[in-house]
Amino acid sequence: MLKKLTSTTAAAALSLSMVAGGVQAGDTVDAVMDQGYVQCGVNTSLPGFASSASGSWEGLDVDVCRAVAAAMFGDSEAVQYTPLTAAQRFTALQSGEIDVLSRVTTWTLTRDTSLGLNFAGVNYYDGQGFLVRKDLGVTSATQLDGAAVCVEPGTTTELNLADYFRANDMEFEPVVIENTTEVTSAFFSGRCDVYTTDRGGLASARMVSAENPDDYVVLPEVISKEPLGPVVRHGDDEWLDIVKWSLVAMIEAEEYGITSENVDDMLDSTNPGIQRFLGVTPGMGEALGLEEDWAYNIIKQVGNYGEAYDRNVTEKLGLDRGLNALWTDGGLMYAYPVR
Repeated sequence: MLKKLTSTTAAAALSLSMVAGGVQAGDTVDAVMDQGYVQCGVNTSLPGFASSASGSWEGLDVDVCRAVAAAMFGDSEAVQYTPLTAAQRFTALQSGEIDVLSRVTTWTLTRDTSLGLNFAGVNYYDGQGFLVRKDLGVTSATQLDGAAVCVEPGTTTELNLADYFRANDMEFEPVVIENTTEVTSAFFSGRCDVYTTDRGGLASARMVSAENPDDYVVLPEVISKEPLGPVVRHGDDEWLDIVKWSLVAMIEAEEYGITSENVDDMLDSTNPGIQRFLGVTPGMGEALGLEEDWAYNIIKQVGNYGEAYDRNVTEKLGLDRGLNALWTDGGLMYAYPVR
């Protein structure tokens, strides 16, 4: 549960000047505490990352929201979800409609600067690809000259698509559709030859929306780097810290071998790093303005990063860890030191 802010912290927060839709930067932690939950912006429907098809929200991005709620309130269910299209997502965050955006959003220079936003880390490393019907007879993206391509607006995908075709001296016909569900439906109904988005999204569409997934293939080319992660507003460092370290805690727990099943036993560990991490030795919670069991609550209720990946991405989409493996296993997932 969140500790009461000190007057010094509150004064520092109130001194920040950026205002977005009536929400003053620096006020987010107090606002979230007052409302009693985290308002999280997620995808309208992208199984494996954010979907409510089962009756409750689940997915890798959803688990980031749940981790923040567990850290703040000791309750991973203290979250309300706002489904957002790609075009809506940044305005919703800038205006204060949501507290955090966790919606397969790529960390780029312009988004990190000109939009007044901060990325709190990366929870999924991806790259853009192309999905086609096998009977199209295409084995490489370099054979897509003249193809009709389904794509969502307001995404890095649009720019990457145009750059790739221009660089390869090819033309294409864009079929631009805003909603994720609608753009996948358009592709599978035959309105376009190709669907392009991050490869994780293509795997989700193929497994969930195709009548026969074996009729479709993701082409081998990966045409971009897409580091995806949660986003908050600029100028609210205390809230940024909580979101960032909630994500780091999930990765750190996997590095330590701490799971939702053994975390209680790990409270008795003699490893000083684990003692600090789980709050047995105090200090890390205080540094964040949280209770000392903030990380324990995340792992107990949400699980470590590997647990979240396995139940959401591996089990639902059949994707192995790849770049999202721990750095010790050849991947890019690396926890900053919790000390």
